[in-house]
Amino acid sequence: MRRLIYLTVLSFAAACVAGAQSAAPAPVKIGIINIQSAIVSTKDGQKAAGDLQTRFTPKKTELERKQAEIAELQDKLSKGRNTLSEEARQGMVRDIDAKTKSLTRATEDAQAEWDQEQQRIFNEMGGKMLALIDKYAKDNAYSIILDVSSPQTPVLFASNSIDVTRDMVEIYDKNAPNMTTAPPAAASTPKPPPAAPAKRTAPAAPAAAAPK
Repeated sequence: MRRLIYLTVLSFAAACVAGAQSAAPAPVKIGIINIQSAIVSTKDGQKAAGDLQTRFTPKKTELERKQAEIAELQDKLSKGRNTLSEEARQGMVRDIDAKTKSLTRATEDAQAEWDQEQQRIFNEMGGKMLALIDKYAKDNAYSIILDVSSPQTPVLFASNSIDVTRDMVEIYDKNAPNMTTAPPAAASTPKPPPAAPAKRTAPAAPAAAAPK
């Protein structure tokens, strides 16, 4: 009798466990992506970075020329401190100051233009990328996909096994020919490409460096 009761209790317990497992919600599937890295790694991103670099090469060359002129004047002033007249020395100081201000303004203008064009590219490509991420997440049953390129995203640790960046680069390249320009991305946009000219740190980007 006791054995029968014992077996009955075990059967009931097993049924409860099975019921609890079947009623449990499906596990949450989480993925991460570095949107900045994804965008600059696509074929479109690499081409845009190359085109942007080519477009700004003349500006970079001009800025370097102005910087060289200032360095040359500073060298002459340093070497001639004991031989130049006060008038000549003061004239060189004023010339250096004027050229330095001109270089600063030109650098700031180039940086602003670089940032604006870079932002336009990332907004355009970011909109397309977000649309693909939305479809990818639904097709692959992801509950959450976090952008780890954003400093606002509180990701303290993430396994490489949940990183979908490479997948999204491949999907973007595959779909790029048929995609139309999407509205600007709502998510944080990469500061992609190269390093920029003077004054402040340039936005991160594909490969080359911006005008200096």
